[in-house]
Amino acid sequence: MIKKYVLISFILITMLVSACAPAAVQPTIQAPTSPPAAAPTQAPPPQPQPTAPTAARLLRLAHSWGPLKIDPAIGSDFAAQSMMVNLYDTLLFPTTDGKLNPWVADSFDVSSDGLTYTFHLKKGIKFHDGTELKASDVVFSMNRDLTIGQGMAYMFVNRVQSTKALDDYTVEFTINKPYALFPQTLVRLWIMNEKVVKANTQAEGQYGENGDYGTTWLLTHDAGSGPYKVKEFQLEEYMLMEKNNDWWAKDKFVPNAPDLVRVIPIPEAATLRTLMANRELEISDQWQSADTFRSLEKIEGVKIATFDAVTMLYIYLNTKKPPLDDVHFRRAVAYAFDYETAANIDWPGTKVSRAPVPMGVPGANPNLTPYEHSVDKAKAELAQSKYANELDKYPVTFYWNTDVPDTQKYALLFQSSLAEAGINVKIEGTPWLTLTQLASKAETSPDAWPLYLNADLPEAGALLYQRYDSSTQGTFFQGEWLGDKYFDEQIALALSEQDQATRFQMYADLQKYIMDLSPSLYVFDQYQKHAYQDYLDWPATKGTVYPVMGYNQFFAFIGVNPH
Repeated sequence: MIKKYVLISFILITMLVSACAPAAVQPTIQAPTSPPAAAPTQAPPPQPQPTAPTAARLLRLAHSWGPLKIDPAIGSDFAAQSMMVNLYDTLLFPTTDGKLNPWVADSFDVSSDGLTYTFHLKKGIKFHDGTELKASDVVFSMNRDLTIGQGMAYMFVNRVQSTKALDDYTVEFTINKPYALFPQTLVRLWIMNEKVVKANTQAEGQYGENGDYGTTWLLTHDAGSGPYKVKEFQLEEYMLMEKNNDWWAKDKFVPNAPDLVRVIPIPEAATLRTLMANRELEISDQWQSADTFRSLEKIEGVKIATFDAVTMLYIYLNTKKPPLDDVHFRRAVAYAFDYETAANIDWPGTKVSRAPVPMGVPGANPNLTPYEHSVDKAKAELAQSKYANELDKYPVTFYWNTDVPDTQKYALLFQSSLAEAGINVKIEGTPWLTLTQLASKAETSPDAWPLYLNADLPEAGALLYQRYDSSTQGTFFQGEWLGDKYFDEQIALALSEQDQATRFQMYADLQKYIMDLSPSLYVFDQYQKHAYQDYLDWPATKGTVYPVMGYNQFFAFIGVNPH
């Protein structure tokens, strides 16, 4: 038996256009073919006036760089995902309540055994080069993700068994075991133009007959069909995108959507203040210190957006290296850390985390007893550790991210908090790119390091899988190297459960299990923060927030008013 799912109609986000109208344009007046006979000496009639050119609406924003990765099979961080959602289309589009709406696909069918998903595509969708998007492009995009195995491929690797084009507008996915969230994962399958990628593939590369699979060209170009396309990309300096006026869904653009979008690396705080004060930047990055945001808020016309984007500050503990390979030592660290002080450093109103996933994620367990700052409990756990009598031999090294200034404050807090319990901590500043490289191997991963992480999909199980399943080891998603077989088995069972209530209870049990292992510190549920200009119509600042990383910067829905 085949079960039919017809996706709910997409609800357009409408924006109010500012009451401040642009300057009036002179009307065009047609001159008569000859002057009137009765008045041969009168002045000639007025000539047609040229229409004043309309200035392009420009949206400029800052993002983390390293450099910015816009290849759908490679980019995975916040900046990359924010660009991908604009350059590429997906089969489905998330809603603000964590559900799905049709996008490239109108509907899909699921087989009775939950292993085969058949998607029916819209006709007439055009890539940026004008060619039509077809099922074969979806097949190519999935296979490329699986082969390269980076970016968001962890959602599909060891899960998608095959992808087939049944005809030009029907694509069939077969998965190797039931997975309740498979449709949700497809908001991360960015559909690429097979023809364009192949035309720009170098013969020599690490992917066999696929050469470099277009990865070199895709460093600075796109092969998408989305609302924006790459116009210029200076790899270390900026990326400029232009509005795709031939976008298949152009009726979804808000009336004042930007014509051009310029993305730059995170500037120094002083430079950022100058850019915002001069109205040369519309949206800041989210990684500035609280002090910098307070100073930006004082600039006329600049506001601070704060919204729950299901983000948590984690401190990873490398469970494969002494002394953090000992569960009692890790629990001692968890009790020693001062969570309330950390939350206050972040922003007024920031809440200490209560579970291994943010409370805003459906399926989070609100009934856990989180670790609290207690030197006595830390010392009691430390006494049970196999390293209790030789602490001086095993200092913990904490690497903070030099691209995110406030992480140095958490490093210092980590150092001082653990010192109270008798644990020696060394701190070291390291750029983000270096951290991700170190995290690729257990032996080089830092003992401890902080990371802000958004939910990739709007359900607790997806985040638990991303964070702790053995398949994500070696990525920045998991600096703990947990490698726990019981967890791997149980998260697989939970994600295959079709009944949501049962699935959520399984998530709750796994969160307690993880909390007891203490592979991480769950510091606080962070509000995403950006400085922005008050002439923007940005849905996220008005409560329209997508619980999926990157989608809150969907430029087609952001308006730029005259200023």
